[in-house]
Amino acid sequence: MTLRRLGLFGGTFDPPHFGHVAALRAAARTHRFNRIEVTVAGDPYQKSVQGAVRPAPLRLAMAVVAFEGLDLVEVSDREIRRAGPSYTIDTVRELLEEADEVDLIIGADLASQLDRWHEAAALRSLVRVGVVPRPGGQSVMPSGWISYEIAMEPVDLSSTYIRDSHPNRANLRDFVPDGVIPLYEGFRG
Repeated sequence: MTLRRLGLFGGTFDPPHFGHVAALRAAARTHRFNRIEVTVAGDPYQKSVQGAVRPAPLRLAMAVVAFEGLDLVEVSDREIRRAGPSYTIDTVRELLEEADEVDLIIGADLASQLDRWHEAAALRSLVRVGVVPRPGGQSVMPSGWISYEIAMEPVDLSSTYIRDSHPNRANLRDFVPDGVIPLYEGFRG
C-alpha cells in the first residue's frame, strides 16, 4: 500500500536529544503525514569531515530508544545499509517508491544550507520542506524551495552542545531521553 505523505527527519543523532523529540512530536501534530521516518545517516559526509562521529550502529540504537513510542515515527537504518556518503536525495528517491509525497523536516538552522546539499536542484523538485524553529533566528529559505513552518516552541539544544559540554549522568537527563544515557555513556567510557 502506498503512503499518501511521508515526513523524512534525517540526521546524525550523535546523540538524539529532547529537541529532536519535540520536533517529531510537533511534526506529528500537524496531521500532514501518514508516517514520519527518522533516518540515521550512515556516513554523514558534512559532519564526518569535521571530526569523529560515533559509529552508525550506536547512533541508530540511541535513536531507536529516544524515539520509541512517538506517534507516526519509525526509525530507519536505510542510510546505514547504503554504502558511501549519506545523501538525502538518495533517501528521498527510495521513499518516493513507497509514498506519493515526501516532505523533509529540518531545523531552521539548516534551511539556508539546502542549496549546498548534494543534488540540491533535484531535491528541490521532489520535496517540500517542513521547518522546525530554532532559538535565536528565523529560517532563510533559499529561492525555489517550497516550505512551511512546523509550529512549536524552539528548544535551545544541539547534539554538538551535548558532546562539547561533556555532561555527567545527572546532567544528561536534562538533554536526552533516559534510554539513551547508558548507550551514550557506554561508548564514551
